[in-house]
Amino acid sequence: MSKVKFGRSPVFFDTFERRPGPIKKNMHYCPGCGHGILHKLIAEAIDHYGIKENTYFIAPVGCAVFAYYYFNCGSISVPHGRAPAVGTGAGRAEPEKFVISYQGDGDLAAIGFNEFIQAANRGERMSVFFVNNSNYGMTGGQMAPTTLPGQKTMTSPYGRNVKTDGYPMPVCEIVNSLKAPIYVERVALTTPARIAAARRAVFKAVENLKDRKGFSLVEVLSPCPVNLKMNAAAVNDFIENKMTEYFPIGKFRDLEVPAGELPPPVIREPEAVREVLFPKKTEGVGVDSAFRNTSEIFRNELRVRVSGFGGQGILSLGLMLANMGRLRNFNVSWMPSYGPEQRGGAASCAVIFSHEAIPSPMVERDCDLLIAMTQTALDKFRHQLKSDGILIYDRSAMERPQMEPGQLVVGVDALAIANEKVGNSKCANSVVIGVLAKVLGERYLNAADREDFDRVFHEAVTENFSDKPKVIPANLLAYEEGKKVVEEL
Repeated sequence: MSKVKFGRSPVFFDTFERRPGPIKKNMHYCPGCGHGILHKLIAEAIDHYGIKENTYFIAPVGCAVFAYYYFNCGSISVPHGRAPAVGTGAGRAEPEKFVISYQGDGDLAAIGFNEFIQAANRGERMSVFFVNNSNYGMTGGQMAPTTLPGQKTMTSPYGRNVKTDGYPMPVCEIVNSLKAPIYVERVALTTPARIAAARRAVFKAVENLKDRKGFSLVEVLSPCPVNLKMNAAAVNDFIENKMTEYFPIGKFRDLEVPAGELPPPVIREPEAVREVLFPKKTEGVGVDSAFRNTSEIFRNELRVRVSGFGGQGILSLGLMLANMGRLRNFNVSWMPSYGPEQRGGAASCAVIFSHEAIPSPMVERDCDLLIAMTQTALDKFRHQLKSDGILIYDRSAMERPQMEPGQLVVGVDALAIANEKVGNSKCANSVVIGVLAKVLGERYLNAADREDFDRVFHEAVTENFSDKPKVIPANLLAYEEGKKVVEEL
């Protein structure tokens, strides 16, 4: 009876049906590439430790972006550099699973380095396999964070200049400086002896996964003969005699950390999630779950854009409106947008109210209400307003704008009213909401909903400033002053 001693691991598919085109037996990697060897070692380790059914293999953006063509286990394809972040989420959501993050030097050492190093610093329970071939292989061989000094690439035709480009990124050494990781080793895929050592490192990292010991990193110096324009012997010589000068092979850390208890799983029960996301309402705030405002305007989705500059309370105004909707059983979304400046830069937010599910929080057209507190904001967003929509603008910052005939235009100097009538410029938001209450009450709300609008604003302010009760009367006064702005209705 014959027995196959060396064959394809059962962690690989028998045929690669996920791969498009007629080729279903071979991998897509270039001749001489190290990815195929590393795939084989990882697959053998997964099979050896019997964790195939509970493994998440996270594929990077890079040459191995299609690794899910080959691995017959749970696979996740992620955006560039985000493998450790997704691995963190997967591992915490399902702590009984085993997470393998597979990344290249562009994916890990460049765009994704912060995601990676933070996961390492937290000691996330995952094993990371880092393929270092000293260039960006997928896109044609550009300079990478691991490119050697003097090494020529498509984007460093005269060789990497350390004065302008810095030195190669020593990933293992950086991770070894952290306290949390338990295993760090650098290996190479050159000679049979090196590959055997790499196999031991891969098995150790996967064993750590099974034993739930913590964060493991195996950096793999891998050949890339096509992009480095070398034959097999030359590329192996390059790794052994050039790359190891900056990336010495060896074990940096191997801690026998005992397995701890699994972290608690992420809450999945819908009611429990709802309690976390929507805490119980403040006493005296909110309505019965069956309550619905009955005015015709609330039958359809309502889309609001609030815009101006940082420091005007643009985002908090939108958030207050969203909270008012939440307290009346609307589904609501609030999407902020602002520049890098803390104050003075452009700021806006989109708010949507609906009794149905909200498919997207984005508001780019068909806006029912536009609140514009600067001329720039009005110029940017006026095209989004419906032909019968409402515009509330800052009268102190712009002249009355010429809008479409069916649009209702209301000007208010909210800051002056807040200062003069309330004595607090921070209450300008509530002045604007008071103006809105008057507009809606005059044109769109039935008697019951007019009264309820006043009540829900009171409730929202009470809830929002429950820890600052002295602020509540000032905002209520500002709201009432805003309702007096009727001359342009």
